[in-house]
Amino acid sequence: SPSEETQTSQRRFYSPLVRRIAQTERLSMSVLHSIPGTGLNGRLTKADLLRYLKNKPAEGVATIAAAGLPAVVASPEDECIEMDRMRRLIAERMLASKQIAPHVTSFTEADVTGLVTWRNQNKQSFYEKEQEALTLTPLFLEAVIKALRDFPMVNASVRGTQIIRRKAIHIGLAVALADHNLIVPVIKHADHLSLRGLAQKVNDLSRRARTATLRPEELEGGTYTVSNVGSIGSLMGTPILVQPQVGILALGAIKKRPVVITDPALGDLIAIRHMMYLSHSYDHRIIDGALGGAFVQQVAQYLSAFDTNRRI
Repeated sequence: SPSEETQTSQRRFYSPLVRRIAQTERLSMSVLHSIPGTGLNGRLTKADLLRYLKNKPAEGVATIAAAGLPAVVASPEDECIEMDRMRRLIAERMLASKQIAPHVTSFTEADVTGLVTWRNQNKQSFYEKEQEALTLTPLFLEAVIKALRDFPMVNASVRGTQIIRRKAIHIGLAVALADHNLIVPVIKHADHLSLRGLAQKVNDLSRRARTATLRPEELEGGTYTVSNVGSIGSLMGTPILVQPQVGILALGAIKKRPVVITDPALGDLIAIRHMMYLSHSYDHRIIDGALGGAFVQQVAQYLSAFDTNRRI
């Protein structure tokens, strides 16, 4: 819990270098606190942490090879690349998530013409007023937060036969790194933030994720995750849940397409609109298709109905 993390960090000091290594290796504060330190007053040194990482077994990936699958044989001309620790951790967690939760994905699309136009018209004045760059991401997050309030069962976890419906909304934001690994910093209490607050958090966490300067506690505690697969050109995706969350939303690339729209006076017309696919993967243990589909349609509705007269 946040209180336990705070108490742990207060009992023991960790240098910026140790925190950076822990963040890269995705070690929690509780794990850090459990590692014996040889520094002054028991402080955890870089050597202590590297020794722990060297001796820590790679638990999950090895089980893949022991699953009775045919052996993979490499030809002499093939290149064999050892996974780094982050890639092994990602593999372990993705495999575990698929084994824990039956994944189902619902798709819909949103007309984001008004939202894109409003952002383009206001990004300069927003920066002058708030000293923050206004990307589309915080505007997307606003719609997700509203939908999570409408459908609180999506902001939940499963513990045995219990459903834990979360009161706080902590949004994980998947960030692709230059080395092709993935990291998911968390915006805590995202529902309490203004557009400026969301923009500041998105910009700050994304920048520090790519420079490996996030603190370990900034990677924990998410209750729902958003992955902007459109940033790498994908039209849609089928993301894997971040345990113990029960929902994750993939935002596809925004493309201009001819779309049939209905004008009250003129009837059906074909117009060029900014369109985006949304993919919602969810845990079918507690979220059925009706709820999973309704949630992503609500997000799309909020995006499509964006108030173009909004003041910054």
